[in-house]
Amino acid sequence: MTAGSAEPGALNDRRRWQALGVGLVAAFMTLLDISIVNVALPSLERALRADSSDLQWVLSGYALTFGLVLVPAGRFGDVRGRRNAFVFGIALFTLTSAMAGVAQSPGWLIAARLLQGAAAGVVNPQVTGLIQQLFAGPERARPFGWLGATIGISTAVGPLLGGLLIAAGGAEHGWRWVFFVNVPVGIVAVLLGWRLLPGRVTPRDRRRRFDPVGVLLLGVGVTLVLLPLVQHEQWHGATKWLLLPVGLAVLAGFVGWERRYARTGPPLFDVGLFRIRSYRLGSAIALLYFGGFTAIFFIFTLYLQNGRGYSALVAGAAITPFALGSAVASAVGGRLVNRYGRPLVATGLVAVVTGLGLAALAIELVPQAPVPWVTALPLLLAGLGSGLVIAPNQTLTLSAVPVPQAGSGAGMLQTGQRIGSAAGIAVVGAAFFAALGDGTDAWSRAFERSLLTSAAIITLALVVAGVDIVGNHRGRPRGRDRPVDH
Repeated sequence: MTAGSAEPGALNDRRRWQALGVGLVAAFMTLLDISIVNVALPSLERALRADSSDLQWVLSGYALTFGLVLVPAGRFGDVRGRRNAFVFGIALFTLTSAMAGVAQSPGWLIAARLLQGAAAGVVNPQVTGLIQQLFAGPERARPFGWLGATIGISTAVGPLLGGLLIAAGGAEHGWRWVFFVNVPVGIVAVLLGWRLLPGRVTPRDRRRRFDPVGVLLLGVGVTLVLLPLVQHEQWHGATKWLLLPVGLAVLAGFVGWERRYARTGPPLFDVGLFRIRSYRLGSAIALLYFGGFTAIFFIFTLYLQNGRGYSALVAGAAITPFALGSAVASAVGGRLVNRYGRPLVATGLVAVVTGLGLAALAIELVPQAPVPWVTALPLLLAGLGSGLVIAPNQTLTLSAVPVPQAGSGAGMLQTGQRIGSAAGIAVVGAAFFAALGDGTDAWSRAFERSLLTSAAIITLALVVAGVDIVGNHRGRPRGRDRPVDH
């Protein structure tokens, strides 16, 4: 049976897991580039003579274009075949990684990062959609568990891998290897993706229209929401925040347009998915959790390198307990989610909040002790909790999404995660930098305050999980969690 067979069931069990493995490698590579660049900024700054605005765009430009294309790319995969979108995205990601690695100026690097982020946004919804397509019902829990582990590990291990590459490549050119490492992996992923992933499964009549107005409205709305968040350090004054309500108004227009468009053909995104309680509440949990979760690594890297003088390698290694805990718990959580449901996610959120609180307490009680040692156990606990949040929540959120909307549904879920990440970094970063002027041991105070801010954001996600649990106990009609039909 060929990989391009039109029927998902045509792939045997071995081929399904091989296809998933290729997808997870690609997801790891693209998500890694969100965090791996953090530790490379000092050497990159010296080598290219980049200023603070350039560095901000190297980081935030990737996140901006990543979030911008997720839903259109997911819909493209739904209607034109996930293999086509996946291979194109990985090929572009590989090419732009090479472009970033040979950059000779800040502008060159920023342009490469913008394209690299867009390529990552093309790839990621295909991986989630692939799980929806190849696995059915309860059996999705295990592959979603592996995907959750991939998300958690890639985010947490990025600084460590970046530190190792910089140490191996040297202070002047080590930052280039942060990008070059993607090239051989990307080439292999393109070849295996074309061979192993299933081809188009959508009937021909669903491929005729692509909703360009919806693409435009969503793109403008997401851009207006993300820009003031990712540029909050560079754009001074309060005027930038006016873009937020304008962006939200455009997104409201997008919702209205999609409802109207759905009467005549398949929309870019089926807003009816938000009538599914598991999708609606799961998306809210993901947005809030990533708002607190992603910021942790941003502030930890700053604190260790700039505040305490640790090397990039040590700073990366300090986050390893979180990565290990997340990897173990994600695999376990994927197996347990069908049995325990949303209470498993709530348990994970409690563990994350507790771990962050203990890390802040450890810094307060033993301020002169080596930071990687005193935060190791709290971060391990937080990582274990994170593994029980990301994968199980994703499984529950997408459980009732029909396969024809799997890519766009996953794209919208990940768009919320990217918006949450940008907003969290803005809020937690503001708390961090505001505390740097507090006098004695300001760096430690700033780190403690930002950890508690992250914990507060994650607590909001816990509240949403509690709402879902209470709703289930009250016996709400389960019909709301059935797939949306058209």
